[in-house]
Amino acid sequence: MATSGVGRMKLGSEGLEVSAQGLGCMGMSAFYGTPKPEPDMIALIRHAVESGVTFLDTSDFYGPFTNEILIGKALKGIRDKVELATKFAISWAADGVTPVVRGDPPYVRAACEASLKRLDIDCIDLYYQHRVDTTVPIEVTMGELKKLVEEGKIKYIGMSEASASTIRRAHAIHPITAVQLEWSLWTRDIEEDIVPTCRELGIGIVAYSPLGRGFFTTWPKLLANLEDNDYRKYGERFQVENLQHNARVFERLTELATRKGCTPSQLALAWVHHQGSDVCPIPGTTKIENFNQNIAALSVKLTPEDMAELEALASADAFKGDRYPGTSLTYKDSETPPLESWKGE
Repeated sequence: MATSGVGRMKLGSEGLEVSAQGLGCMGMSAFYGTPKPEPDMIALIRHAVESGVTFLDTSDFYGPFTNEILIGKALKGIRDKVELATKFAISWAADGVTPVVRGDPPYVRAACEASLKRLDIDCIDLYYQHRVDTTVPIEVTMGELKKLVEEGKIKYIGMSEASASTIRRAHAIHPITAVQLEWSLWTRDIEEDIVPTCRELGIGIVAYSPLGRGFFTTWPKLLANLEDNDYRKYGERFQVENLQHNARVFERLTELATRKGCTPSQLALAWVHHQGSDVCPIPGTTKIENFNQNIAALSVKLTPEDMAELEALASADAFKGDRYPGTSLTYKDSETPPLESWKGE
């Protein structure tokens, strides 16, 4: 199957233009087992940019910090070719296990300036609030981000795992360019409320884990290859009792992919691309051959009948297990206090 050009898209309505598919960089440094060799990852990032995938996604939480440092090294001499997104808000508590989320103005500013140094750049193209601090009114966090835009330290503001009502409140303070959420055949709960809200407000949608955290890429050998420090090993959907059920969906996906002349992962990624011209998936990988397969998904054309078949086999109750443990931070638990309650700076 021939690979078409990656192409470009408008992300949101504030002027940001990115490649039609991005590159999620988290797995190069964190959460998916042992960090990969730095020279190999720099080569992969540069290959991506040369291939037309110029929208790179990272966070200060990945490592923590090591992924931003890696990206900074990879961008030497090619910064002007890249749309760079990073995030702030999450850190680890002293126990190294409990995530701490902060959105107070001093933290927002300090985090931004630290990311600029690690990335060794003057301005962040898209700066996301990685998770919502439910103790700080969203208007307060956004107010500080607005100042950072005015100072030229960031160009555009994004949010991740925020509820529709939180997005609305934030957007009223400063236009939100993009909202990043998990969206795939594996996870479709945002379609009811958040996607319509983003479209009403002219906000772009960035789909992370569009390949189901590797499920659509490497099943059935995925579980056997996970290292002990790969957090997927402990996720509900990756437990044996759930995987046996979820594998049936994969088998049906494989049948349709065979008919379409592509791989199951390309079909799953093409489904995300077909959600609309305002959606940019950011599949991650650590291998150039997998990256090349991912961009080939852009040339997979799906008919309305194909889409209906895919959505029938990946209905809301098709997969067993929550996408995150019940204590995790997601948009379902992202409401903040009213602005008038704020007693901080």
